Order: sequence, then C-alpha cells, then structure tokens
Amino acid sequence: MKVPNPRLLTFSFQTPKPLFFSSNPFSFPSLAFCPSVVGSSNNFSCCRFLRICNHYFYRRFCMGAGIEVTAPETMASFPPSVLVNDRIVLTDKENQIFDLLLQVSVHFNLNTELRVAGGWVRDKLLGKECYDIDIALENMMGKEFCDKVNEYLSASGEETKGVGLILSNPDQSKHLETARMRLFDVWIDFVNLRSEEYTNNSRIPTMEFGSAQQDAYRRDLTINSMFYNINTSSVEDLTGRGIPDLKSGKIMTPSAPKETFLDDPLRVLRAIRFGARFGFVLDEELKIAAMDDEVKTAIIGKISRERVGHEIDLMMSGNRPVDAMSYISELQLFWSVFSLPPDIEPPTPDGCERLCVAYMDASWRLLQLIGCSSITIVQMRLSLYAALLLPLRKTVYRDKKGKQLQVARYIFGTSLKLKSSDAETVISLHQAVEKFLSLIPLILSDKNLQILEVEWKKEIIDVPVMAKLRVLAGLLLREIKEFWRTALVLSILLYPTDLGLAGNTSRVVAELTNRRELFNGVENAIMELGLEKVWEVKPLVNGKDIMSILQLKSGGPVVKEWQQKLLEWQLAHPSGSSEECVDWMKQSQAKRPRME
Repeated sequence: MKVPNPRLLTFSFQTPKPLFFSSNPFSFPSLAFCPSVVGSSNNFSCCRFLRICNHYFYRRFCMGAGIEVTAPETMASFPPSVLVNDRIVLTDKENQIFDLLLQVSVHFNLNTELRVAGGWVRDKLLGKECYDIDIALENMMGKEFCDKVNEYLSASGEETKGVGLILSNPDQSKHLETARMRLFDVWIDFVNLRSEEYTNNSRIPTMEFGSAQQDAYRRDLTINSMFYNINTSSVEDLTGRGIPDLKSGKIMTPSAPKETFLDDPLRVLRAIRFGARFGFVLDEELKIAAMDDEVKTAIIGKISRERVGHEIDLMMSGNRPVDAMSYISELQLFWSVFSLPPDIEPPTPDGCERLCVAYMDASWRLLQLIGCSSITIVQMRLSLYAALLLPLRKTVYRDKKGKQLQVARYIFGTSLKLKSSDAETVISLHQAVEKFLSLIPLILSDKNLQILEVEWKKEIIDVPVMAKLRVLAGLLLREIKEFWRTALVLSILLYPTDLGLAGNTSRVVAELTNRRELFNGVENAIMELGLEKVWEVKPLVNGKDIMSILQLKSGGPVVKEWQQKLLEWQLAHPSGSSEECVDWMKQSQAKRPRME
C-alpha cells in the first residue's frame, strides 16, 4: 500500500510572461508591444531601455574596431531588470516525480531532505520550463537512493527502473558519482550534498559529505546555487545572493571570485556563458578576478582542453554568441582559450582578438539583416566560428612533420579539441571566401564581359564567357555545398572593402545595410544561373563510360582529368544530354595530340 503524499502543495497561478525574448540579441520588439515597459511604473523605463541599447551598440562597435571607450559609463552601470517568480509552480509531471520520491523517503524512514539543485531552480524562478532535474541528497549516495526507489516500486507491484551510474571524472568536471534513472519519462540525476577542498595544482577536489549550505557555496554562480526543498515545497537561497542576483541580472560567485576560479578555472567560462545566455552583467569583482594572471595560468594549465571546447561550443550555439566572445576578449582571455601554436606565419598583430570579435559581430548582424531561413543551426554555428577566425584565415604553422597547415586546424584540434570535421568546414569556408571575392565583381557586372579569369582556376574548357561564369560559380558551390550562403556572407564582409576595419558605429550600420543588398544581388544572380543545389546534380557521364570511350583497362589521372572536364561541360550546358556530352568528349579527344 502506498504512503499518502506528505507534502503540502502550493496553489497554482499564472506564470508571468518574460519582457521579451529573441534568439537575436540585436533584435528588439517595438516598445508598443511591451506593455510591461511602456507606461510601466517600474524602474526599467523606456528611456532607460533606449539608453542601454544605444550605449551597448556603441560600445560593441568600438570594441570590435579597436577604438577605446573612454566614457565612464559601462554596461555594468545598467544591469537588466529581471522578472523573477516569488515561488515555483510545478507541472503535473514534476508533482508526480516529487511525490514518488517523498513516498520512498517516508516508506523507508530515510530521514533525508530531498532537494532539487542548480539550473532547474533558476529556470523555474524565471518562468522557464526545465527538464534537467538534479536531486541532491542530504546523507546518502545517489545509487543507494535509486535502489530504494526500485525496492519501493517492486513492493508496490510496479515495474522497476534501470539505474545508470556516471562515475566521477575530474577531467570532465564530474567530481562526484552520479546515479541516473528515468521516472515518468524524465531522466533524473541523484547526487549527495558535498563540500570540496582543492589542492593548489589540481582541479580534483577532496570530496566529503556536506550540508546544503556548504554545497551552495561550492557552486559556480549564485544564480545556480539555490535549492528547491521537496519536503517543504520551498526555495532555499542559502548564500543569500541567489535571488537578489537573479533579480538584478548579475553574474557572481557564491564565494570570493578569485578563490572560486583558482579552485576550478572552468567556472570563468561558465560565468561568461551564463552571462551571455541571460544577458546578465558580470560583477566587477568577478571580472577583475577573471583577468588575474594567476587565474589565466590556471585556465591554461588546470582545465582539459575538451572542457574548454565544450564551453566555447555551448556559447557559439547559444542565443548570444557575440556577447560571449566579447566578454572573452574584454577579459583578456581570448588567447588563453583560442591558443595558437608557436612560430605562426604571419604573426598576429596587436588587437587581433578584437578584430576577430568584430568580424563575428558583423557576420551575426548581417545574418540577422538577411534573415537566411535556409541556414541551419549547424551552418550558423560553423559560420560564426569561421567569422571569428576570419583574420587568421591566411595564418599557418608547421606540424611535427614539418607540414604547413592552417592555424584553424590547430585551434579546433588542439586548443578546443572539437571535431576535425568542424575544422575542415571552417577552412573550406575560408577558402571559398577567397574564391567568392574574385567572382563577386564578375557576377554583379552589368557590362558584357570579354575576358573572365580567376587565380584559383586557370585551366578551364573553352566556352563562352557567360557560360564560363556559370562553370566557375558552379564549381565553387559544388565544393562548399549547402554552406555557400554562409561563405557568401563572410565574403561580403570583405567586399568591396574590409568591414572589420570600419571606423565608427554609423558607418558600420549604414554599410551593413549596403552589404545586405550586395548579398541579395549575388544570391539572386546565382539563382538565375540555375545553380541552387548544383552539388546534387549527377554527372552525365560516369567513370566507367569514360574508360570505355578511351579504351582504358583501369582508372587513374586520365579518367579524373576527363571527369573534371565533363563536369565543366555539363555546367556550361545545363540542358545538355549525355549523348551530347559524349560527342563533345570524342571530338575533344580527337583534337588532342596522340601520345606515342
């Protein structure tokens, strides 16, 4: 027989809607559609809102262009007002889960407090749904409690659940064993409350059972340090800073920032990521600690590069990637994160990191202006990496075997430990940029072209000039495939002049509008050439046919050469048939001098 639910449930009420939300941090709805702003009596008035926006854009562009901002007023002067619920309202499924956990506790007389920890509490207070439930146990291990849950389910005649065990792995920032089981179609993690003590040269702490307060103070940020006590149905802010910092939109650590960062330097990147994600302001003391040389050394020496890469990837895939990279640059952490190999050529100029962020900022803005609905999330993520590393596209280094490689390969493979395919895509985008730069003036030319030549494709079959333009554009699109629009965006940043070197805000804003029209012009021209998805077009003549025509017994360089020529012919003659293609090949072959 089941034990009745011992928990006092709070009454349900309407969750307030957030002020506004957009995946684009530079796109704001009209103030007329923000009733909580217009005509509101709160402190976040219209004038203040506009002042924040104007100052923010000015400061961002100045940072990107390498212009020093001398005004004493900074972003930290205007922390955002955040709407925070005064209590947590549970969904039906959350009620089911928590009721079951309490029934287990009472049934076995476990005498333990059950708490939900961290991000779930933060998100629920912000009125957001969250399915990442971490249960913190007061005096027992997670696996032990999961076994009790299954024992209770079995006694109740219900199906038991599988229990997964995630062992501690300090290199992956898992300092404690975590048990996981699926309840009511939701994965739940179970861990014990703990205290931590770090040694000087290690991210591996000494772990002990701790109180809820000790556990709260060892967490990364105040906004992530709160608990929801399932037994009492109440929020516990044991640092006294979680709710105030959430309401004021501030990113701060529960303990002294420098000590917190030296204990686990990964927390610096987490502070930046959450600050960017929520549009919150980094506390000034936290920023000073993040820029400390000792902390920078710890970031380089104590964190595995896999964890660095994971945090950066979360930032780049988030809703405000430019904000995150701006923070990294502002806190002088750029080269600690995107570390470079020794002896690169050419050397990076002073302020290169600001230029990197400026390109990414301009790319992000241009993408929003263009509104490319056809660009996927994956393409957006990699295009932002490519924009960030655009100033380094011609920078190379030599590996241990003396082979010359693009520095982007080192950054992805060594500095961030991300997939090699990501590096290949970014490098391909950079190469496509150079090719697009030579094609754009030809594509947009309103004159009758008499000569069409590009450096990257000297040899091409003999066809009329306009057909040659289609061949070159088609070859480029077949190389870069569905990434061609993102490559074009990057090219537009450099054509006809380098937008990353623009000098002031008004010039950049005006120029971005011009660049949007330039993008649309090139895109339309490519579409008129009939090159959309040209990479999916299958060859009219395959390798076996070529070998048969040439009477070859095996493939090789000759077959590869003819495959390229026939592809060029096919691009120049989009309505041509396979028979016409073969006839052209035979005629061309007959004109070639015979090899003795």
